[in-house]
Amino acid sequence: MTIDAGPDELFTTVARETDVPAVVELVNCAYRGEPSRRGWTTEADLLGGQRTDAEAIRSLVTAPDNAILVVRGPSGLKACVHLRKERDGVVHLGMLSVRPALQASMMGRHLLAAAENYSRRQFGARVVEMTVIDVREELIAWYERRGYRRTAELRPFPYGDERFGIPLRTDLRFVVLRRDLGA
Repeated sequence: MTIDAGPDELFTTVARETDVPAVVELVNCAYRGEPSRRGWTTEADLLGGQRTDAEAIRSLVTAPDNAILVVRGPSGLKACVHLRKERDGVVHLGMLSVRPALQASMMGRHLLAAAENYSRRQFGARVVEMTVIDVREELIAWYERRGYRRTAELRPFPYGDERFGIPLRTDLRFVVLRRDLGA
């Protein structure tokens, strides 16, 4: 299923179970380790280890009320984002990942708009919310320029759960951002 087409024969579609290895590789290279340092969204100075694994991605791809949208190009996956219907009218957006070399290409904006449209159509969303590590001011500012607003809600970082990485700092927590999608 094609959601919409982007430039250069890129297509945004829903990930399939066969996409799991490619999604894992994409997410980990966008957030962690040396490859992530080529982009501006790296968490390499905050967290070590993996960002995700095949088991976690497979469970998201196959779970009801979840979707991972992927941007496909001739040479493979370029970007992805996870959507989960939380409750009536609210969708949680997470794991927005763009290959580091493409992070200045506006692909993140394209995918974010596709994710919001998909959330409206498939999940009946009126609100999209996400969590971002609160010390990631540049990333938070990027989302704010796209209409997301900080809430007063802070959530703890899952210290001790290496599925989310190995913290390199002791002061990490999440801020909740929300965007009203309108009627």
